[in-house]
Amino acid sequence: MIDAARITQALAERHLCPDPRQRDAIEALALLGDASHATFDGVYCYGLPGRGKSLVVDAAFGVAVGEKRRVHFHEFLRDIHRQLVREPKCDDRLAAVANRWLDGVELLCFDEFHVHDIADAFLIGRFLDIALARGVRLVLTSNYAPQQLLPDPEFHERFEPTIAVILQRFSIIHFDGATDYRMGGEAARLPRWIAPLERARDVLPLHYAALEGMPASAPSEVTVAGRALPVRSAGDRVLWASFDDLCVAHRSHLDYLALAEHWQSLIVDDLHIERLQRPDTLQRFLWLIDIAYDRQRTLLIASDAPLIPALDALSEWRDLSRTISRLAEMGSLDYERRTLMLPR
Repeated sequence: MIDAARITQALAERHLCPDPRQRDAIEALALLGDASHATFDGVYCYGLPGRGKSLVVDAAFGVAVGEKRRVHFHEFLRDIHRQLVREPKCDDRLAAVANRWLDGVELLCFDEFHVHDIADAFLIGRFLDIALARGVRLVLTSNYAPQQLLPDPEFHERFEPTIAVILQRFSIIHFDGATDYRMGGEAARLPRWIAPLERARDVLPLHYAALEGMPASAPSEVTVAGRALPVRSAGDRVLWASFDDLCVAHRSHLDYLALAEHWQSLIVDDLHIERLQRPDTLQRFLWLIDIAYDRQRTLLIASDAPLIPALDALSEWRDLSRTISRLAEMGSLDYERRTLMLPR
């Protein structure tokens, strides 16, 4: 199902020579696809941001032969919850939805696997049990070791049976290399993180026109995930809105998934850094970045002070190192080139 030499070749095409942990993952992924030799049913890749987890899994998924599916964890939860709501009453609606969702899938890759909520913990525990019982090969990438999933002490014990399944039936690979592959790249030609706001007012109309192919239109409203969103301008490819309307207002990851599905480029304007000190606002901002990154969307953010240093000062917040690492990559020329290759 997965050929190790082809994974290595795909990484070489991106000028990456695998480090020891990446080689361990490549070997495990190749064994996972070989039913005659595999002693495990999944591969769990975890470690600090930017250590090459997604690079290796990207390459493996690209060369894997057979029926396969790859999904970001946010998107998976959205799909399952939507289907559960629509599912007719029966003895076990979750099993019915999970079995239908997995129909025909031989290899399933989860990006950014994490569990912070007890309701999601119950859902994902049952889903993994069903997938393994069907013989689906599973690949998970995470910033968390299995034992660190659902860290809330009030609920962690209730997720321990699922953690035990992961430890018993998955090959656990800790990506502990010193290099953050997202850092240090050549800067994109179009600046992504713009400060101060006085500068943004001069350049954002130019950037919008460059990305959309025509000047910005008048302010209006669009409908996102069934709710109105005020916008500075919305074209075929670019949405331009304020930070307050996107992240201070009460929105969820479902809104950001809908945005990323409709627009190739997002401009977030008028971000005042002190607003990031509110946990709910910061969490929504992190969701927005995660989803834009996962969908390889062009993201421009205008703030009253430099963005990455401001986030670095909030380092006690969980998952923030991942966000900073992703922003570094999203501001690179390599990321810019990849987004230009996406279908219009």
